[in-house]
Amino acid sequence: MLVKAKPGGKVPMENKSRQYITDAKAVKVPDSVYYQRLVAEGSLVRESEPQKEGGN
Repeated sequence: MLVKAKPGGKVPMENKSRQYITDAKAVKVPDSVYYQRLVAEGSLVRESEPQKEGGN
């Protein structure tokens, strides 16, 4: 899942407490309970993932 912090926010990564997700750039994270809870409470905002172009 692709997420970024709410505007002005800073959220620690799940297993790297000294690395943070900020509102500057969306980050790809695993779809874990930790990140789902942060999205539900509003600390993180889900971003839409870029569409992959399919072709033959």
